[in-house]
Amino acid sequence: MIFFENNINIQIFGGIVLSDIKNEIEKRRTFAIISHPDAGKTTLTEKFLLYGGAISLAGSVKGKKTAKHAVSDWMEIEKQRGISVTSSVLQFKYDGYCINILDTPGHQDFSEDTYRTLMAADSAVMVIDASKGVENQTRKLFKVCVMRKIPIFTFINKMDRDAQNPFDLVAEIETELGIKTYPVNWPIGSGKEFKGVFDRQKRHIISFTANNGQHEVEAHETDINDPALADLIGEEHRQILSDDIELLDGASDEFDLDLVHKGELSPVFFGSALTNFGVEPFLESFLKMTTSPLPRMSTEGEINPFSDKFSAFVFKIQANMNKAHRDRITFMRICSGKFDKDMEVYHVQGDKKMKLSQPQQIMAQEREVIDEAYAGDIIGVFDPGIFSIGDTVCAPGQKFQYEGIPTFAPEHFARIRQKDTLKRKQFIKGTEQIAQEGAIQIFQEPNTGMEEVIVGVVGVLQFEVLEYRLKNEYNVDIIREGLSYQYLRWIDKAETEVKNLILTSDTKVVQDFKGRYLLLFTSEWNIRWALEKNDGLVLSEFGK
Repeated sequence: MIFFENNINIQIFGGIVLSDIKNEIEKRRTFAIISHPDAGKTTLTEKFLLYGGAISLAGSVKGKKTAKHAVSDWMEIEKQRGISVTSSVLQFKYDGYCINILDTPGHQDFSEDTYRTLMAADSAVMVIDASKGVENQTRKLFKVCVMRKIPIFTFINKMDRDAQNPFDLVAEIETELGIKTYPVNWPIGSGKEFKGVFDRQKRHIISFTANNGQHEVEAHETDINDPALADLIGEEHRQILSDDIELLDGASDEFDLDLVHKGELSPVFFGSALTNFGVEPFLESFLKMTTSPLPRMSTEGEINPFSDKFSAFVFKIQANMNKAHRDRITFMRICSGKFDKDMEVYHVQGDKKMKLSQPQQIMAQEREVIDEAYAGDIIGVFDPGIFSIGDTVCAPGQKFQYEGIPTFAPEHFARIRQKDTLKRKQFIKGTEQIAQEGAIQIFQEPNTGMEEVIVGVVGVLQFEVLEYRLKNEYNVDIIREGLSYQYLRWIDKAETEVKNLILTSDTKVVQDFKGRYLLLFTSEWNIRWALEKNDGLVLSEFGK
């Protein structure tokens, strides 16, 4: 942890005491929760909120009609399908910390939203299903974390169900993901025999009483050498635990907090989000091991989060969070300084000064208008359509930009048009706004209108979400026609005009809504052909 008490040099800027800003920023923890679908990520998020007092009743992702839906799944389609299709932002306070959780979609069809969200996080909690181990989507998301070198904390969930051997699970994380592990606690049994966990630091057994997740569970701590331990967990479990501890202490990696912060060692915790087993000990340990917001790279080098000058970047845009108002909210991660609602900021990409309208903190679809926020916080602001993902806002007088968020090439394409030609305006508005959120990408052929557009998505489920949202949010029915294109490349450089490029007959030139030229290909052979036939042509898989 970072403390400033011993060397505070109190300075006042515009009425702001810097030591106060430092204290507030020091309290911030901002992390993303990632997992394969159905590993229990959203349930774990709910339990964090429960312990933080943000909610009094944890919801279930799937359940009876009378059951409370998860707070983070606010879209109607999410409630119907029981999956998260968009990332959500949740803030709560716990034990003196101010915690910002970025809950991400687990389903691979919405992975691009997750990639962007990870750009706004300082660390990641990886949730793994104890019965299934490391799954495909976990591998993909983990690679993004490694690429960003962010600390990864592992929560092995669903120990209340029959689980794999914990040694096998830890070994799989190390071999599959290529990261060292340190089990902070160790499970005692699994399924109906799950008795609790052993805290390796305290050398205590923590046993729990399940209560269906309705409120804080009652935890009992017992010393490992307590004679009554066999009565508490059973003699067989006591013997297995004794053998496991001996093996762990002799064979596992040493705990090294520096390696954790570098993203090279993952602390591992066992528990069950559904029954609340091990959730609060995990939260407490996590907060002790993580740091306050870290410096971020910009065009002017690293920006210190404790700077007196405000700065932030846009990582997510969401239209129609409030159906009654048809609004558009831009989510910003504050990277340095303090934000005040009446302050003037500079929008770098738009090259103009402005005030951020209706600043608010979000609890899924619930909002609270705020007067101030600090580095590490996530704020939502009303956006009339001026912001794009990756934009930087900062204090007037500064003109640096934070590193851009890459746009990934879609893998599935379709042509869409509105059924009712009288609803052209709604169709254009709907497709443009949903595209600006980053969940889909829209393209059009040069010199054509918006009566029909080509839509590109990472996963086919996004087509269904698009159709659903256009109908329910914009009152537009669409006709969708699948296209055979499989690859998309941005034109980074061309020595001739785009219209004069030598291409195969089944390659299509399109433009994105920023006016950049791209090529759609049906095969990798067509990509190689285009590069061979056009000297100086440079193509990219990522849009900047």
